[in-house]
Amino acid sequence: MRKVELRMNEQKKYEVIKELVDQKGNKNRASKKLGISRRQIDRLIVKYKEKGKSGFVHGNRGKCPTNTIDKSISEDIIHLYRNKYQGFNFNHFKEYLESDEGIKVSYRFVYKTLTEAEILSPRAQRKTKKQYKKRQMKQMMKDKTEEELDTIVNHEMALEDSHPRQEKPKNFGEVIEMDGSTHLWFGDKKTCLHLSVDRATNIILGGYFDYQETLNGYYHIFRQILTNYGIPYSFLTDNRTVFNYMSLNPDKRVSEKDVLTQFGYACKQLGVDLKTTSVSQAKGLIERDNGTFQGRLVNELRLNGITTIEEANKYLIEVFIPKFNKKFAMDYTKFPSVFEKAPDEEKINYTLAILTPRKIDNGNAIKFKNKYFQPYLNDQMICFMPHTECLVIEAFNKDLLVTIDEKVYEMRELSRNERFSKNFDEIPKEVGSRHKYIPPMSHPWKAKSFESYMKKAHLTNKYA
Repeated sequence: MRKVELRMNEQKKYEVIKELVDQKGNKNRASKKLGISRRQIDRLIVKYKEKGKSGFVHGNRGKCPTNTIDKSISEDIIHLYRNKYQGFNFNHFKEYLESDEGIKVSYRFVYKTLTEAEILSPRAQRKTKKQYKKRQMKQMMKDKTEEELDTIVNHEMALEDSHPRQEKPKNFGEVIEMDGSTHLWFGDKKTCLHLSVDRATNIILGGYFDYQETLNGYYHIFRQILTNYGIPYSFLTDNRTVFNYMSLNPDKRVSEKDVLTQFGYACKQLGVDLKTTSVSQAKGLIERDNGTFQGRLVNELRLNGITTIEEANKYLIEVFIPKFNKKFAMDYTKFPSVFEKAPDEEKINYTLAILTPRKIDNGNAIKFKNKYFQPYLNDQMICFMPHTECLVIEAFNKDLLVTIDEKVYEMRELSRNERFSKNFDEIPKEVGSRHKYIPPMSHPWKAKSFESYMKKAHLTNKYA
């Protein structure tokens, strides 16, 4: 006969009822001793007479709860994380388990399952990392005491920089933080994610991948902001030359460095205040978002098989940013807005332009990006004296114009050889000359205004 083992409270009931039956004791006394009613005493007496000691074992002993999750699900979760979702933080992984794998479990269950399998979340807290590291050290260094292990772990773990809290702005569009994050986002080559976030609402306003942190990348997110929301009040960025001219000698400028001041000039034309800082904690929100994007976006791009920059930009703008804002950002419509009305598409195209000073050579040509161009107006070439100063305008859509003597002209490339012979080839209709739209002269394209801005920028940086 199998031995019956009772727990403490069950053993007490058994002894009281056994004594009551054997000694024919007082039921009221037994009721007081056990803290139960007379009716319960009568039921326990019946159980004792029918089953003996085994009648006092709880009926659910050894049974699995009805809400117990099958052990195979835990194994599936571990297998999926190690093979398909490796690198996801646990909360992000839980979302994909529910949406893509049809496994609906709590975060606590996911956390417990993975940590018991010695899998640490990429976004684990410092305390958890320390405990995990200590367990590993304990297995390798069995002769060390607890105090010695703590010392070793503390020395190996890097101290994290503190981020002081700051007051959030009241208005939507009052302060927009921007930054670039160079990382192995997709494929086998590092790229830079340009990102902008509104400090008041935490909403991501624009994002763009480029091969390096460039003016082109920041122009793209500036255009997204102008198109979708309007003209913001101010930008807060780091001290990169894209925003802050760093050359101390204006006489040794080259066109590539001149280009780096264009973002500040575009902000000036639209009335946007541009502030820069070298302290990363001053723009902690965008730094934190960069970390979140690295934890989530990298894995989603890999999961969707994205390996090109064109596919990555499409997924970023159309899928990831809207989903990210829905989950993490606040409703910007509930905040007072300081965005001004967005300019039309034409003004955006020519305001987000690259302005580069040049001179006309002896052949009435302008050399730009290792190619030669000539100024035209109404399909007629306009000739100027050699060494005439001009300002090349490369619009956002890559159209090329040039301003000379405060007038705007079309730039036509001068090829080394003509594509078609006038005497021996039949020129196709679509290749014939096409009239190009020349926008009217406006303030952003005036050479004097731009030169004045450049001199002021050089002077400011020289004595800063």
